[in-house]
Amino acid sequence: MKQQSSPAFGQAASGSIRLLSDQLISQIAAGEVIERPSAVVKELLENAIDAGATRIDIRLQSGGKKQIIVTDNGSGIPPDQLGLALVRHATSKIASLHDLENVLSLGFRGEALASIASVAEVDIISRTSAGSHAWSISGSATTGEPVPASALPGTTVDVRELYINTPARRKFLKSDQTEYGHCLDVIRRIALAHPEIHFSLYHNDRLSLQWPSGTLQERSTAILSPDFVRDHFYLDTTTEHGTAGMRLYGYLGLSTALRSRADLQYFYVNGRFVRDRVLTHAVRAAYEDVLHADRHPAYVLFIEVPPTHVDVNVHPAKTEVRFRDSRAVHQFIRHSIEHALTRPTDGTASVRTALPSASRTASVPGLPSFTPSRRPGAHWRDLPGLGNFGASRPDEVSAGPAAMPLTGTDPADAAPPFRPLGYALAQLNEVFILAQNEHGLILVDIHAAHERILYEKLKTDLNEKAIQVQPLLIPVVFRADPVQTGTAETHRDALLAMGFDISSLSPDTLSIRSAPALLSDTDLELMVKDMLSELHEFGVSAIPDEKRNELLATIACHRSVRAKRTLGAVEMDALLRQIEVTRNADVCSHGRPTWVQIDWEALDALFRRGR
Repeated sequence: MKQQSSPAFGQAASGSIRLLSDQLISQIAAGEVIERPSAVVKELLENAIDAGATRIDIRLQSGGKKQIIVTDNGSGIPPDQLGLALVRHATSKIASLHDLENVLSLGFRGEALASIASVAEVDIISRTSAGSHAWSISGSATTGEPVPASALPGTTVDVRELYINTPARRKFLKSDQTEYGHCLDVIRRIALAHPEIHFSLYHNDRLSLQWPSGTLQERSTAILSPDFVRDHFYLDTTTEHGTAGMRLYGYLGLSTALRSRADLQYFYVNGRFVRDRVLTHAVRAAYEDVLHADRHPAYVLFIEVPPTHVDVNVHPAKTEVRFRDSRAVHQFIRHSIEHALTRPTDGTASVRTALPSASRTASVPGLPSFTPSRRPGAHWRDLPGLGNFGASRPDEVSAGPAAMPLTGTDPADAAPPFRPLGYALAQLNEVFILAQNEHGLILVDIHAAHERILYEKLKTDLNEKAIQVQPLLIPVVFRADPVQTGTAETHRDALLAMGFDISSLSPDTLSIRSAPALLSDTDLELMVKDMLSELHEFGVSAIPDEKRNELLATIACHRSVRAKRTLGAVEMDALLRQIEVTRNADVCSHGRPTWVQIDWEALDALFRRGR
């Protein structure tokens, strides 16, 4: 009898349709939910938070591969419901579609514990506040009935030997330290969103981290780098129109403290950490005017949206969301951050801009180092402007009437009005202005500061005029895919508002008939394709503004005061006054700092005064 050969590699075996077992279904689901030990930690922490815990202890062995124990002091699970905790799609969070559409809890799918139990050994010990003792249940028990146990009110979930039932998956895990690092990242993200909860982390029976309950600022200080904590300010704003009830709050890194990596970026939607391209794109667009090269902003931001306006049931891992009106969310975030970066409204901003390391410390052994900084509370944008430093030539600048005399008058007798950047003392190496204010000395990069002033003036002048549209003598025709064609038709009004007249000649051909005059010399086909891609993904595009701003930045750079140009006292003071009333004056249009401050305390320390 001829034997039936097995199917070749990559060829599906044919067979009858059959129902899968519950165990296999849970193991398949675990492939999406439980990718590694950190996913187990995330699911258990979310359950503890949903239970109202105020203290959570996490214990890991071998990076979580050998054992994960999460103990909380939450509400606990009644003994008659403990058996359901390990059953697929059993949950206390939702009971109907209406509940799902309005869900605010972190967990709701009812499959995490069942998925974990399908690939590991799981024990649960829980006690309610009204219970006289705790009850325990094991995922490997044959009866599935809870048994009495001893424990404090709350719940402890003990997960051992992850992927013991699926050894092939175990081979994909990395080293203990790598897996521990992933667990630590998850704990950080969740702890940042819940500063009211005390977190403790033990690894291999040793206390690794402990974060007491407190405020968001205290938790951010404990978790994030000192540089971020020092170079941030608080933002809290709500919508006045559009999608009702949106609120954005949290900490934004200053434009002078951009990072080389996007490693300090945390965004939460209704308390849930998410990775969403609409949100990250909105933040980056808000920083676009001060970003330099491949630098990245740092932030911890929370947005509250009515639950009916956001779908959190997109992926089993629950790190993705979908907004009903992504364009409104994008615009709200972008404009809120742009406004906050331009006009700080409280004294929480503490701006510190470091000098190059060679200039930061004196080259004498034993002398302390100092970091030039900008003091909080000096809100330049609220002061009336003096002078007009927007002239194309520095010798055309007129000084402000309150310029402090540099000779012949005692400054105390002159009693000049308070100016955050003080008054000019000298020009150093024909590159910097040395000024003095009540906090210490100010160093200003003349070219960088004047470049920002001219850049903002050019933008303001351009924005005050209607967009100048240039009809194209020969339309630009290019092939487009169905997505691009459909996007161009859907967003035709938005494209016209940006100055682009784009029409469809056929299902796979688009024609550009007009474009903004300022951008008519650019590669219109490439620009429009990028715009259509952004419009399709985010519902909004800022590419025309970005291209325009790049051109304006180049013009401002060439028209600004060049290095090695001698300025008079009046010109230097006029430049200081103009910086004080210019938006985004901390950095030039290429992202470089325009000024730094050296405090009196730092100067005293250099000369060991008071010691």
